[in-house]
Amino acid sequence: MIIKDAEYVKDLFDPKIQYISANVDGQVWQIPIDLENRFYKEVKKQVDAGTLTIADAKDINNEVEIK
Repeated sequence: MIIKDAEYVKDLFDPKIQYISANVDGQVWQIPIDLENRFYKEVKKQVDAGTLTIADAKDINNEVEIK
């Protein structure tokens, strides 16, 4: 499994991390943070091995204008 461009994602109204967005084998996936999820298991394995880094979540409140 080739995983690239991994990034934590926050919800607009909840500051907690919701999932990881990543390119997995050429497709963008929203990977739930769940130890039972096979994609999350692989992300964790690669992070632990030092071959993948997950970028911090963007500050959505600074990027979206709420009216």
